[in-house]
Amino acid sequence: MGAIVAIVGRPNVGKSTFFNRLIQRREAIVDAVSGVTRDRHYGKSDWNGKEFSVIDTGGYVLGSDDVFEKEIDKQVELAIDEADAIIFMVDVESGVTGMDEDVAKLLRRVDKPTFLAVNKVDNTQRMADAVEFYSLGLGEYYTLSSINGSGTGELLDALVEVLPDEKEEESELPRFAVVGRPNAGKSSFINALIGEDRYIVTDIAGTTRDSIDTKYNRFGFEFNLVDTAGIRRKSKVKEDLEFYSVMRSVRAIEYCDVCILMMDATRVFDGQVQNIFWLAQRNNKGIVILVNKWDLVEKETNSVKEYTKAIHEIISPFEDVPILFISVLNKQRIYKAIETAVDVYKNRSKKIPTRKLNDIMLPIIEKTPPPATKGKYVKIKFCTQLPTPYPQFAFFCNLPQYVKDPYKRFLENKIRENFDFTGVPMTIFMRKK
Repeated sequence: MGAIVAIVGRPNVGKSTFFNRLIQRREAIVDAVSGVTRDRHYGKSDWNGKEFSVIDTGGYVLGSDDVFEKEIDKQVELAIDEADAIIFMVDVESGVTGMDEDVAKLLRRVDKPTFLAVNKVDNTQRMADAVEFYSLGLGEYYTLSSINGSGTGELLDALVEVLPDEKEEESELPRFAVVGRPNAGKSSFINALIGEDRYIVTDIAGTTRDSIDTKYNRFGFEFNLVDTAGIRRKSKVKEDLEFYSVMRSVRAIEYCDVCILMMDATRVFDGQVQNIFWLAQRNNKGIVILVNKWDLVEKETNSVKEYTKAIHEIISPFEDVPILFISVLNKQRIYKAIETAVDVYKNRSKKIPTRKLNDIMLPIIEKTPPPATKGKYVKIKFCTQLPTPYPQFAFFCNLPQYVKDPYKRFLENKIRENFDFTGVPMTIFMRKK
């Protein structure tokens, strides 16, 4: 459960370049997975071992600077309201502008950590020019260059110092977040489960503006259901209120245990649904895919099989995800959906005894060892599950650097074959014996 950091500022100061630098730093470590679709609107980062989400507010307003001037106050207020810390980026080439002063005026009113980042400082002369930004009244500033990365370390050192520590709230109920594109039937799904029209449901996409919790008890298992606003592509997010809803939905995904990803059967498993899927996977959440409005699709004998195969091809190599075909309107399989989500939650917290894991995995490894690299043979002697909130396994061997991703996927598949981890992302580590 990471904190949220918002990058704010007027257009063309280098926010997106800085944002991309942070995301690459994170993904180079965590997302060594082929085919991961990344959304430029939000992403994961970490620094000094502390994880946080980054929201790039730059893409919200389209059009000219005049349009931005009209909307800037609302956008920055929304970012300030949701974020735990704010990076206010300015451009040393342009100096202090009227729009910079407008943003600074808003930031001075709030009691949240704010970091003034003066961008495009890549020589001594520009270092001296940055002094004028003291006039914004935000105290010390950090000089950096988003292009080459110089100075970003000092800013991030200071940033992670003020971010809240992660909390494992064990006493709280498990959280199941219902996520997806707008108008996929998320609110109707929860209304059908609880038997009352708690949420407003209309044919207009984007009716739900907030993430709302509902306590639910079924199958002898109590949990919180979280209805979220639909997540759209960045280019479609125009209203300030909807921009806020997207931020809330991202946070709901990060703070949940299982993501119930709902999609419309009349639409394909498109890029935006994939973005939500990979966001949940990167956050190591349990995932259940619900194909809603199945009653509206013209079906043939193999329709379910073909639709499932198409989704598996898109989400490969993480194919061990339950896919259910439901109709919220007709209440078809909606309780099966919740039952499956409960099973996925149990899988996510499952612990395999070390002896049992070794008894099963070591004979498999002996039969199919890692391929030799540069004439060197890798010998795996021992494996264990790490004490983390989701499944992570460490394999101890003589030459961990020679074990490549395809063999790690082989090990993951063998663990999945022998132990039920359906719907849960898994991480394999190779360690020196």
